[in-house]
Parts: sequence; C-alpha cells; structure tokens
Amino acid sequence: MSNGGILEGLRVVEGSAFVAAPLGGMTLAQLGADVIRFDQIGGGLDYQRWPLASSGDSLFWAGMNKGKRSLQIDLRNDRGREIVRELLRRPGPDGGLFLTNFPARGWLAYDALREVRDDLVMVALTGNPDGTSEVDYTVNPATGFPWATGPRNLAEPLNSVLPAWDVAMGSLAAIGMLAAERRRSRTGEGTLVRLSLSDVAFAMVGNLGRLAEAQLGAEDQNKDGNYLYGAFGHDFETGDGRRVMVVALTARQWRSLQDATGIHEACASIEQVTGHDLSTETGRYEGRDLIAAVLRPWFASRPLAKVREAFDGTGVSWGPYQTFRQLVEEDPRVSTDNPMFAEVEHPSLGRYLMAGSPLDFSAVPRVPVRRAPILGEHTEQILAEDLGLDPTEIGRLHDDGVVAGPAADRVPAGS
Repeated sequence: MSNGGILEGLRVVEGSAFVAAPLGGMTLAQLGADVIRFDQIGGGLDYQRWPLASSGDSLFWAGMNKGKRSLQIDLRNDRGREIVRELLRRPGPDGGLFLTNFPARGWLAYDALREVRDDLVMVALTGNPDGTSEVDYTVNPATGFPWATGPRNLAEPLNSVLPAWDVAMGSLAAIGMLAAERRRSRTGEGTLVRLSLSDVAFAMVGNLGRLAEAQLGAEDQNKDGNYLYGAFGHDFETGDGRRVMVVALTARQWRSLQDATGIHEACASIEQVTGHDLSTETGRYEGRDLIAAVLRPWFASRPLAKVREAFDGTGVSWGPYQTFRQLVEEDPRVSTDNPMFAEVEHPSLGRYLMAGSPLDFSAVPRVPVRRAPILGEHTEQILAEDLGLDPTEIGRLHDDGVVAGPAADRVPAGS
C-alpha cells in the first residue's frame, strides 16, 4: 500500500492497545509506512476508551490509529494466529517488522515468530523490564514528580492527566523500530528490541538531573505551585479573568520581560534589598516571589488581548492557559492554517480537525492526513492483496469466525 512519505514501502504489523504501542505505529504510518493493526474480533482493550463521541464511538481510538489498516481476527483461533504469522512472513526487505505491547510469550514470543522469518525485527513494549505490568498512571507516582507538583499547601501527591511516559515510550518505540531496521538493512540480521515503560520514565528522571540531585544529598523539591523550577516562571491572572504563563529562562527573555512590563527599577530594588542577582537563573529563582508580586498588578490591569499586544514581537516567552475548547476555537496554530492539520471526514464520527505528523521533511511532501480505519475495514483487502488468498478461502474464514470485516452500518461510502 503506497502512502507516500519518507517511510514509503516500509511494512509494519502492529498488535497493540492503549497509548504507547498504537502511538508508535501511528508515528510510522504518518511518515508513510504501511501499518496493519490487528485486533481481536469486536475490538481490543482500548476500542471503547474515552473520550467518546455522542455516538458512543471512541475518539481516543480514532486519534491513535490514523493512517493504519485494520484487520479483525480471532486471535484465540490457531488459523487466526497463523494469519498474523503469514503477515510477518511476507518477503521483501521492508517487511518482517512487528510492534506490540501484547505479552511476548507463546505464539508471540520472538523466538517463535523468528521461525517464520529469521530476520524479524520485533519491538516489544512492557511495563517493567521483567515483563510485569505497569501503566503510565502507576509508573508516574513512582517517579517523584507527583510529590513535586501542585500548590505549596497541598499535602498529598498530584497526578498528571497527561500520560507523558506513554507518549515518550511511543516515540522511542518508533525510533527503536527504525534503528533495528537500519541494522538489518546493513547486516541482514533481525533484532528483538525490548522497551519498558518504567525504564523510559526513570531514565528521563535521571536525564533531568533529579536522580543525581537526590543521590548527592539535596533535599526533595517541595511543591511550588506554578513556579518554574530553577529559574523564573509563573502564572498570572489578566484583567479579564484569563491566565497566562510567563517564563524567563535566558538573559534575553529576562531583559525582554523587564522592557515590556517596565519593571527595571523594581527589580533593581529587589536585588539591592535581597542580594539576589536577577541576571542569573538562580537569582531569579531565589527572588521568584518578589518578582511575581511586582508583575502581578501589570497583568491584572490588562485583558488578555492587551497582554498579547504588549508582548507581540518583544521576545517575551509567554503563553495563555487554554481549555481544550479554547485551544480549538482560539489558537491559530490548531487549524488548517497549519499544514499539519486537515479537516477529514470519519464515517462514524463526522468531519473534524485531525493532526498528521509534526515532522516536516524538506526532501518529501507531507503524507496527507488520513483518518483511523473502521475496525476490520481492511480485512478482505489484507487477506486478498497481502496474503494472496482467493475469495473462496476468504469466505470460509468469515464463515468460520476466524476473521471479520467492518459492521455493515459502518462501511465507509464507496467501499
């Protein structure tokens, strides 16, 4: 299946659920790879995951599977499992790629799958390195961040609603797939790539310096509201009740903020009284409460539109707080003015704004934004075109309940 894009010709089989593995597959699909997602007949564990449309269909599933092909198959049936193996067996240098977060044991074990193709590249995602289960919402509490998140007077941990570790893992899964495929293209050898969610999270805690900070004797960071750790950054309420975040990490950003708000003299007074050097990140962090107190009246006297006007073109680093609805309705970056987005019709959800890949390569055009498939939409196409089965055999598989196509009321127009 030709999609265009920098990964055109690459063929990936995906067995997945939830965030990280589907995101890894979609990342590859949106760069032009042909990604076939197989699901148990009736849908996998994430098929009805929230948020839901008014029809009851999962907007989450539609968001995580854009650009893929869908095969509905009975994975408890030996013939169904053999069809998955046949997809991995397909000849050619661009096939034999498998991405999954299903348990890599039994028929899905790497050694078992290598029997059908010895140069198989398999990216296997797990919760912990030993294969035990974790999800983002159980790993995140162990990272330390929930105890450092929230207002100063909050005596309990605060979780994040963003599954950040899953997002990072999905991106790393795609990178791992491409790295192993590059090795195969040079050596002819397959690879099993293991990636665990807890490793992803704890590696990043270390990368950000937090493990070293704790190990070398520093105290745990206390909750500090919306202040930026280690420099100046804080939120402010505008005169019309909106909120904005302002950050001064660099010397240029700090000068621009002082120029735009006219707080030079007040900041000089803070330095004189406290001894903090506000030209440094450390000084601005130590003086964060006083700086925020100086800035607060400036924001409170101006509506958001005036704040935007005052900061436009100045180099101040800032941004408004937005609800999801305000993001869609007010932010020009989330619109068809941005070539990453397109208005696309989905057969069961309607027409809405969908995102393609954020990556923009100068050498090739962007892959057009393509909707997620209807569950089982490509079952017959995959069996016929990819596996070469004749109509009689395909009919028999349907009759035996080994495979299924889309529900009759969900078949897209023109199919």
